[in-house]
Amino acid sequence: MKVLVTGGTGYIGSHTIVELINHGYEVVAVDDFSNSKPIVLDKLKEITGQKINFYELDVCDKEKLRRVFKENKIDAVIHFAGYKAVGESVEKPLMYYRNNLDSTITLLEVMDEFEVRKIVFSSSATVYGDPEELPIKETAKLSTTNPYGSTKLFIEGILKDVYISNNNYSIAILRYFNPVGAHPSGLLGEDPNGIPNNLMPYIVKVANKELPHLNIFGNDYDTPDGTGVRDYIHVIDLALGHISALEYIDKHTGIDYYNLGTGQGYSVLEMVSAFSEVNKVAVPYEIAPRREGDIAMCYADTTKAKQVLNWEATHSLQEMVESAYNFVVKNQK
Repeated sequence: MKVLVTGGTGYIGSHTIVELINHGYEVVAVDDFSNSKPIVLDKLKEITGQKINFYELDVCDKEKLRRVFKENKIDAVIHFAGYKAVGESVEKPLMYYRNNLDSTITLLEVMDEFEVRKIVFSSSATVYGDPEELPIKETAKLSTTNPYGSTKLFIEGILKDVYISNNNYSIAILRYFNPVGAHPSGLLGEDPNGIPNNLMPYIVKVANKELPHLNIFGNDYDTPDGTGVRDYIHVIDLALGHISALEYIDKHTGIDYYNLGTGQGYSVLEMVSAFSEVNKVAVPYEIAPRREGDIAMCYADTTKAKQVLNWEATHSLQEMVESAYNFVVKNQK
C-alpha cells in the first residue's frame, strides 16, 4: 500500500513515517516546513535506510498536490498537515481557519478526483472542549474552547459529510491526547520553530538552558495540585495507532472515531517532577496567569481503540521524559 503523509516532516508525521516503513508500507510525504525542518528527511533516511519520496509543498496548493497524485498511485492518506498551537489560534483565528480548513478541503477534492477513498485524520482531544465526564469516551459531547479545536471539529464534520455523500470512503478520525517523547535513536523528536507551545519541548528547552524558566499557566485549577492535568502519550505509541487505523480502514468502509491516549492523567507539576528525577536535571518554573482556552483536566477512555483497532499505548512516563531529553542532548547546536 502506498500512503501519502501530509505534514510528513513534523513531529508526529516523521515518527509515523518510520513506523509505516517498519511495517512495509510505501510512503510519499509532503510538507512546507512551516513548523519543521528539512534535516528531518536526512534523519528519516538514517533511521529507515530509505530515501523518502518527498515533495515540498503547501497542501492548500491544489496544482502542486494534484501533481503528487498524478506521479504516484496513492492508496491511502494520513493527514497531519495543520497549525496546532492553542494559544496562537486564539490570537490568530483567521490564520488557523484558513490554513487548516483550506488544506483539508483541497486534499479531499484531489483525493476525490483520483478516487482515493481511504484517509486517517489527525484530530485532537480539544474537540471535547471542557469535558463533562472523565475519562472521556468517543461518544462524549463535542465542543471547543479555542479556534484550533474548532478547526478540528469542523474538519470532522466535513469528513462525515464526505462519507454521507459516498459510502465507499473509509475514514478513521484519531483524537490525540498529548504526544510527548522522541525516537530512541535521538534523531527524531519535537523541535518546533520558535518558542514552544507544548509543555514537553518547553521543559526540555529550560532543562537545556535555552530558556530561563518554564511558565506554568495557572495553579488554581480544580485538580490535585492546582495545575492542569493531561493524558500524555509517547509519540511512538501514537504513530503505531496510525498503523492500526490504516490496517482497519483497508478492510472496512465507514467513518469512526478513536481516542489515542494512555487513559492516565498527569499534572504539569507531576511532569516537571518526573522529568527532573529521571534526567537528573533542574527545571526552574514560575507560575503565570491561566491561558485563554485552557481547561483543568483531560484524559482518555481508550477502550474503543483497544477493542476495534487492537491498539493500546505501552510506553511509560519514564520512557516519555527520558527520550524527550535524549533527543535534545544528542542534537545540541
